[in-house]
Amino acid sequence: MKVFISTSIPYVNAAPHLGHALEFVQADVLARYHRTIGDQVFFLSGSDENSLKNVRSAEKAGISVTDLVNDNFKKFYELKDLLNISFDDFIRTTEERHFKGAQKLWSVCAKDIYKKSYSGLYCVGCEEFYKEEELIDGLCPDHKVKPELIEEENYFFKLTKYQDQIKELIETEKVKIIPEARKNEVLSFINSGLQDFCISRSSERAKGWGIDVPDDSTQKIWVWFDALSNYINALGYGNDDESKFNEFWQNNEFKIHTLGKGIIRFHSVYWLAMLLSAGISLPKTLFVHGYLTVDGQKMSKSIGNVIDPKELVLKYGSEGVRYFLLREIPATGDGDFTYEKFEKRYNSDLASGLGNLFSRTLAMIIKAGLDNGFEVKPNSLFIEKNKEVEDKVSERFIQFNETLNDIWELVSFCDKYIEEEKPWEVTEIEKQKEVFSNLIYSLNNISKMIEPFLPLTSQKMKEQLGEINGKFNIKKGESLFPRI
Repeated sequence: MKVFISTSIPYVNAAPHLGHALEFVQADVLARYHRTIGDQVFFLSGSDENSLKNVRSAEKAGISVTDLVNDNFKKFYELKDLLNISFDDFIRTTEERHFKGAQKLWSVCAKDIYKKSYSGLYCVGCEEFYKEEELIDGLCPDHKVKPELIEEENYFFKLTKYQDQIKELIETEKVKIIPEARKNEVLSFINSGLQDFCISRSSERAKGWGIDVPDDSTQKIWVWFDALSNYINALGYGNDDESKFNEFWQNNEFKIHTLGKGIIRFHSVYWLAMLLSAGISLPKTLFVHGYLTVDGQKMSKSIGNVIDPKELVLKYGSEGVRYFLLREIPATGDGDFTYEKFEKRYNSDLASGLGNLFSRTLAMIIKAGLDNGFEVKPNSLFIEKNKEVEDKVSERFIQFNETLNDIWELVSFCDKYIEEEKPWEVTEIEKQKEVFSNLIYSLNNISKMIEPFLPLTSQKMKEQLGEINGKFNIKKGESLFPRI
C-alpha cells in the first residue's frame, strides 16, 4: 500500500519542547512500522511560520520575523537527527511551494467564501476566535489568557454548509478519529451547531506577515487555513508537478494525521470542510495524542515549564528518550514527565531489562563456545510465547505504550526462564543448546518487534546476533543501555 503519514506543524515562535518530540516520535513509529511491512510511505513534517504569534515573539525579541522563524525552524529540524526521525519531507510555510498551494486552495474554495464585518474574541496563542461561553472565567481554556476583542472586515468560510456531511463522515468512521473519546468530543462540538469561520485577517493587524488573499493584498490568509494546506502542498498541490499529490493523496485512501488534542477541531471540522469544498479527497485517520505534563501541569511554551528534548538526548541518548515517550506516556492520553520517572523507567526497562538480558545471554553463549554458526531450534513453549506476543503487537500496534508492554512481557519471560534453568550450571551440551536456542530465538524476534520504536537498538542487536541464513554468529558489542 501507499501510506501518507504526517505530524502537525508546530509554531516556531520559540524553540521546541518535549511535547513536540512526543508527536514526532509517534509519527515516526507509524512510518517505520509501515515500511517494515512493505508499504510505500511518505512521511511529512514541517513548521508553521505565518502565525501572529511569530510576529509578536519577534517584536518582543527585537528582531525581524524572518530571523526569528529561520532561527527556530533550525531547532525543530534538528529533532530529525536528535531523535532519529525518518521523515521524507519537511515543509516550511514560508516556502514558495506552500504559498502557491495555499492560494490555489483558497481560489478553489472561493464559492464558499464571502466577506463581512465581524467582532469577536481572539486568542493569539490558539490563533482562534472563541465564543463567550467557551471561555473559563473569561480566559482562553488552553492558554489561560484573556482573548483580544477584534473588530474587522474579513473573509469567512461557509462551514455551516458542510455540517451534516462532516457529522456523517465522522459517525460512520469514513474519517476515523482515534481514540473514541476524541471522536465523541468532535461530534459534540458539531451537534452544538457550527458557525461560519473567519479565514483572513487584515494585513495591518498581521503586520504584513503571511500569505496574501488572492486578489486582495489588504488581507492575509488566516494562519490555520494556510497551515492545514501544508499536507497537500508538500506533495506538489498548486505547483507545476502534482504527481506526488495524486499518488499519495488524491488517489490514495490511506492517509494518517498525527496531532495533539488541542488542535483536533481544526483537523476534524475545518480541514474536512475545506477539502470537501475543494473536491479533494479526505484523510483516512486522525490519530490524536494527549498533552505531556510536567508535575501534572501541561507543558507549554507560554506557561514556561518546558523540557528541552536536546538536553535529554545529550544526557540519556535518543533511544532512551524515544522509549520513555512511547512507553510511559499513554498513546492517546496525557502523561507526566519528571526526571525521576525517566530514570526509573530507563533503568528498570532498558538497563536492567532488555539490556541486561541481551548482554548476559550473549556472554553465556560465548563462554559456552556456541557463538559461531549457532543453529537455533526453540521448543514449542517458546514458539507459542513468541507467537502470542507477535499477535498482540500486530493487533494493537498503534497503542504504543501497550505494545511495548507486550514486548517487555517477553523480556520478563526470558529473564524468568534464565533464573529457573540456571544455564551457567548446565554442563550437558544438548541442554545448553536448547536453553540458548530459546533465548536467541526470542531476542531475535524482540529485535524485529522493537525496530519501529527503537531503530538503533534493533540494529545493534541484529549486528551482535549476526544471523546469516538462520545461523547466528554471536559477537558481543557495547552495552545497549548503560545504567544511569
